[in-house]
Amino acid sequence: MGEFELLARVRERLPPAGPRVRVGMGDDAAVTVPGGATATSVDAIVEGVHFRREHADLAQIGHKALATALSDLAAMGAEPGEAYVVIGVPPGLSEDECMETIDGIAALAESTGTTLAGGDVTRAPALSLTMTVVGHAPRPEMLVTRAGAKPGDALVLTGEIGGAAAGLLLLEQPELSDAMGEGTAERLRARQLEPRPRLAAGWALARAGATAMIDLSDGLGADAGHLAERSGVGIRIDASAVPLANGVAEVTAAAGLDPLPTAVTGGEDYELLAALPAEGLTEAASAAGEARTTLTVVGEVVDGEGVEIRLPGGRLLEPGGYDQLS
Repeated sequence: MGEFELLARVRERLPPAGPRVRVGMGDDAAVTVPGGATATSVDAIVEGVHFRREHADLAQIGHKALATALSDLAAMGAEPGEAYVVIGVPPGLSEDECMETIDGIAALAESTGTTLAGGDVTRAPALSLTMTVVGHAPRPEMLVTRAGAKPGDALVLTGEIGGAAAGLLLLEQPELSDAMGEGTAERLRARQLEPRPRLAAGWALARAGATAMIDLSDGLGADAGHLAERSGVGIRIDASAVPLANGVAEVTAAAGLDPLPTAVTGGEDYELLAALPAEGLTEAASAAGEARTTLTVVGEVVDGEGVEIRLPGGRLLEPGGYDQLS
């Protein structure tokens, strides 16, 4: 397999470029005409750290690489635009296997309206994918950061959490699926292997007045902490209000774990956590429904600092989560 032959095959498989792209993959650099404001994020996944090839096929790995990057754009309320991918190719990975990985990326790019505008390939000791994604908004102030939450804001969560953590348990301990139907188990595994970035919900929450927003990659507790720190506020979460994905209770019980701590600290759900003025909740819930997700009030923003997660009965849960370097 040669680098240039592989890149030529990649270009043949890509969906058409979006309207902002004037020169896409195949030249020394992409040329775009974005207009308005842009949001750019870089994300990487590495074999043995973020995924295991015995748990996921190559198309799923490609999908997850782009999905996790696009989730950062969702958290800004940005419209997806362009993506750039660097693939680290390990010994033994064939050209056809590389293309299977690209197919997973391309399928999600097409379904989300993202243009794969460039990238690179290199040799690597393990399979790795590094994605750079660029999102757009008409004006800079329409993009939502982590830094705008204010005391009195409600804290809201899209969808349900715990599914990815339960899915990982099922991948590592397949016998746990005996505690539920295969359909439920498959949906939980998909939450881990093929996450869906909440792009429409992020756009809708931004338009509904979200003052701060973050995607749940490291876990509800840890990511709430990032939002609290950047905004200079305290966050209080009612754990009993946090919606858990169907099947989480069964999987965790079978594994001898408590479902709430597992869901709150598990990470990789890629739902959105947002702060909203109380008067905007009705509009936000309606907008979330139009984006085909639910919106649940799980807490509030207060004066102070840090995150307090209160369990049923008044006990406090340590707001931990995943740390890339620990």
